[in-house]
Amino acid sequence: MQTPQLSPELADAADVLSDQLRVHLQRLAVLLEPHTEKIERRFLHRLRGMGFEPKQRVALAAITPGAAARVLAFGQTPLKFIEQVEYNGRRLAKLNLPPSAILEALQEYDRLLTPTLESLIPDEHSNFQWVREQLHFCVILTLNNAYYQVREAETQAFYELFRIELESRNLEELLRRFLESLVHVCRADAGRLYMLNEDGSAWVLKAGTPKSAELSVRNQNGLIKKLSKPRQLNGDGHSAGALLDSSWHARFRSCWSIPLAADGRMAGVMQFGFSKAYEWLPREQELLAAAAERCLMAAEKARLMEDLAQREEQVRRLAEHMLHVEEVERRRISRELHDEAGQSLLCIRLQIELIEQALPESEREWRAKLCEARDLTERTILEMRRLIAALSPAVLEQLGLGAALRQLVNRFRRLHPCRVRLQLSKMGELPQQLEIIAYRLVQECFNNVGKHSAAGNVNISLASADGVLKLVVEDNGVGFNVREALAKRESFGLSGMRERVALLGGEFRVESRSEGAKKGTKISIELPIAK
Repeated sequence: MQTPQLSPELADAADVLSDQLRVHLQRLAVLLEPHTEKIERRFLHRLRGMGFEPKQRVALAAITPGAAARVLAFGQTPLKFIEQVEYNGRRLAKLNLPPSAILEALQEYDRLLTPTLESLIPDEHSNFQWVREQLHFCVILTLNNAYYQVREAETQAFYELFRIELESRNLEELLRRFLESLVHVCRADAGRLYMLNEDGSAWVLKAGTPKSAELSVRNQNGLIKKLSKPRQLNGDGHSAGALLDSSWHARFRSCWSIPLAADGRMAGVMQFGFSKAYEWLPREQELLAAAAERCLMAAEKARLMEDLAQREEQVRRLAEHMLHVEEVERRRISRELHDEAGQSLLCIRLQIELIEQALPESEREWRAKLCEARDLTERTILEMRRLIAALSPAVLEQLGLGAALRQLVNRFRRLHPCRVRLQLSKMGELPQQLEIIAYRLVQECFNNVGKHSAAGNVNISLASADGVLKLVVEDNGVGFNVREALAKRESFGLSGMRERVALLGGEFRVESRSEGAKKGTKISIELPIAK
């Protein structure tokens, strides 16, 4: 016969039973065996009077010295009794019996056993008292281990549910992993998790283990009431109405049903199937009820997160569309300015020049006024060209981001007495949307430097590495409070830049100091390069 694998605690309890003690135990078993049945009947009667439930009384009777005598009298080893104590200790823990009540029950058994031993072996009673104390110590040690196993398993189960809640990426994965974990905890052969649909007309299978086909069960009258409380269902025709999978009443001998409800509202149900008759103990009911509550809360949280993610995706798409519309509108306005207003201004300038040349030398006053009008028109044409380039730089589409940034730097130098250093690495071909956003970010940085910074030096670095475009703009200007600047409702410069970066899934960081020797601002941006 193969020796069962012992836990360290069980092995310790077995080691306490020395060879000498085992001899005394064997003798005690022979003496007690004819009287154990009578003592046990009296013990069970006392337990009933003390308020112990039937299942608790049966488990307590299996860990007494009389139970040990019965095991040893049949030629089995003391280890067999220790294993029996451990099994029934786990049952007592799941029956929610406190350890103090077990000690009280065992003391009651000792009070019943003592007169019998005194009458059987009056001369050796003190020796056998030592044997009883050693056996009692082994029982208590084993019971402590059994209670610890149950509590440790419960703690591990809740830790696993918490981990699943954190790691699950969506509602479907959350429900599936929750159910798989609980099936393992209950040692069930199958599990199903159903949720009521929105109008409450059907129970929809959301998770199953082993994996099962899609299933939808019509919500019949009275079914919600049947499933609204935890129930143990026998695998027969009488409980078939409460089993949402109609095949279960023939497949399993025992089934458990646990509602998923909150604030009196039924949201779903979990059902577990066992191929063998499996008794549902109170501690297991409490564990599954708490797990069901956590599952429902986690499912509601996951559903809210999915709704939020969908709404954020809608907002992101809308923002992306708005940026596209903005660029299209910029191109349209710049094209109309170039084709309509620009051409008209060129014609006006040409007409003024022709009129100026046609006037005789004697009309010097009019010639001077026409010259002023021609100069004003030329300046307006130059300003319009600057606006057109700012709205939609043709060089960006024709020559790429590097050339467009060099042009932007040259224009900024002409308008502001500031040293600008542009450092570009070899970036390769970039997506058009990424080039446009990078150009607009640099353009907005120049606007902020020109309006607010009063900087003497501006350094711009643009590089691509590991699938990321990195942009750094640094100046030695007056600096500002970053938190206050980002919190201003009427200011859209930094906020707009941050939103453009977030739209592409990038990172946006601002560092600024307005005091000390290292005054200035540094903006660091990382944009992923889409394949």
